[in-house]
Amino acid sequence: ELTHPTPPIPSRSNDMDAADAAPAVVFDQAALDKLRELDPEGRRGFVEQVFRAFEASLQRHLERLGPADGAVPEPKLAAEVAHTLKSSSAAVGAVDLAERCGRLERVAKGVDHGDIVPALGAMRSEGERVLQAVRAMLKA
Repeated sequence: ELTHPTPPIPSRSNDMDAADAAPAVVFDQAALDKLRELDPEGRRGFVEQVFRAFEASLQRHLERLGPADGAVPEPKLAAEVAHTLKSSSAAVGAVDLAERCGRLERVAKGVDHGDIVPALGAMRSEGERVLQAVRAMLKA
């Protein structure tokens, strides 16, 4: 169970991790602070509840997209999943995931020109990274 203060969650940064050239952090600190303000003492376990719900939703929606073996879901499904995850990711401070979901949604709907495969791959990759970070945070 998460207690107040919640386990340290890194803030978003422009620093790049040399190993994989990906942002070294996952969650935006300002968004996390807003969540914590809703349960400042941590007595209700609000932040933990939010992240448990987000973990389940993220896992379920990534599975809806099918295996990450190059298979591409129907554009309508990809757009629905991306739209849902865009909002929830932004709410918990997973800004990079929200941005990648937005891109996938626009490509899947034909608003942005481009191939769905790279947008889908970027969203899946970041989704898995966020999922791992959430699970690590909940275990802490």
